[in-house]
Amino acid sequence: MTQPQAPWWKAATGYQIYPRSFCDSNGDGVGDIPGIISKLGHLQDLGIGFIWLSPVYTSPMRDNGYDISDYYDIAPEFGTLADFDTLVAEAKARDIRIVMDLVVNHCSSDHVWFQKACETADCPEHDYFYWRDPLPDGGPPDDQRACFGGSAWIWVESIGKYYLGFFGQQQPDLNWHNPDLRQNIYDMMNWWLDKGIGGFRMDVIELVG
Repeated sequence: MTQPQAPWWKAATGYQIYPRSFCDSNGDGVGDIPGIISKLGHLQDLGIGFIWLSPVYTSPMRDNGYDISDYYDIAPEFGTLADFDTLVAEAKARDIRIVMDLVVNHCSSDHVWFQKACETADCPEHDYFYWRDPLPDGGPPDDQRACFGGSAWIWVESIGKYYLGFFGQQQPDLNWHNPDLRQNIYDMMNWWLDKGIGGFRMDVIELVG
């Protein structure tokens, strides 16, 4: 009886790349995806089986890319989606997988979901986030504190409610109790998997739910 094959990641050696400081291909002072591509031969020689790629999604970069404003695109300073596709293909040719860093506990306040949520409570995106009414004195609904200081509840005048931002006011928490939000996230993850990546490293996944 043949033994089941162990998952590839059980035996592969990983190498984390923080793109901004790894290799600058065009001399603009910012590391980028083409720079990573140029070093794949060296990583292959080192015996690297997968690259853990720190966030490269579109982001205002207030939190090193962990505040994602578009899950389907690449931050311009790092390159383009075409560059990313080339990275995946060139890495695969060297038996190296790309594992993307992904955070779905929260997104950026610049994300279109949150922009719509702040315009009206009647849109579907409003329930993608956690909202609470103020206390009778106008204060936040409870004393939860944000990771980086201050209240975890942020007031939005246009809605007349507070939203939860456990990592700060520019990183609103996503409401995983909403089935449409969950499906949007699953669709996005499958979109990247269909591009040929090896998987995801899920940031602060223990806070989801």
